[in-house]
Amino acid sequence: MTTQLLGSSPNITALSAEQVELYLREHPEFFNDHLPLVASLRIPHAAGPAVSLIERQVAVLRDQNQQYKRKLMELVQVGRDNDALHRNLHLLTLALMRANSLGDVVERVHGHLRDDFKADVVALRLARLPKDFSTDTCTLPLDASDAALASFAPFFRAVRPLCGELKAEQLAFLYGDQAEAVASTALIPLGVEAELGMLAIGSHDDHRFHPAMDTLFLRCLGELIVCAMAPYLDTTTTA
Repeated sequence: MTTQLLGSSPNITALSAEQVELYLREHPEFFNDHLPLVASLRIPHAAGPAVSLIERQVAVLRDQNQQYKRKLMELVQVGRDNDALHRNLHLLTLALMRANSLGDVVERVHGHLRDDFKADVVALRLARLPKDFSTDTCTLPLDASDAALASFAPFFRAVRPLCGELKAEQLAFLYGDQAEAVASTALIPLGVEAELGMLAIGSHDDHRFHPAMDTLFLRCLGELIVCAMAPYLDTTTTA
């Protein structure tokens, strides 16, 4: 293709947009050789009057720069959030190491999840609880024969953290009177096959826990709690 090809000769077949784009990409020096054309080109702008090619390039670069800045800030925030998670998990680990009873473990789990991890609602449903353990609405025994567990069958089969919105009957089983206020949940199995029960962390924000989120931290949290509770649970009974 030559400069003449861009003229108005009737013998020249009309070029497609793709051909023009390909030519310009393969000949980046074209505009250097045709500076008057660069100065005279006017490009329509969606948000205002037509602008010169150079002005348009500047605007595009400015927009790209803003996008890069936003992406960088997002990455910085993710880094800060991860640092906070690791710091709080470390504090919880230290607290659980100092616990000297199952009640102490449960109390520290509830307290740290609410205070440090900003959980709106925390619920523990535990199998193999000692008969003398004093339960409350936030920590209740889990009976494998309970018909209400049927709705959790996919969770028990997967044996991995589940995040997102739960069904009404699941919310009622986990949170009781607080169920209506919970918009999203992180549900964590306790034990290799959830044989020790499950931990539910509820949020009033429907976007806080969602199916696409990474669950590595939640798995670590579950393993930590299992290690802290296991010595106090009744291993002579089955879940």
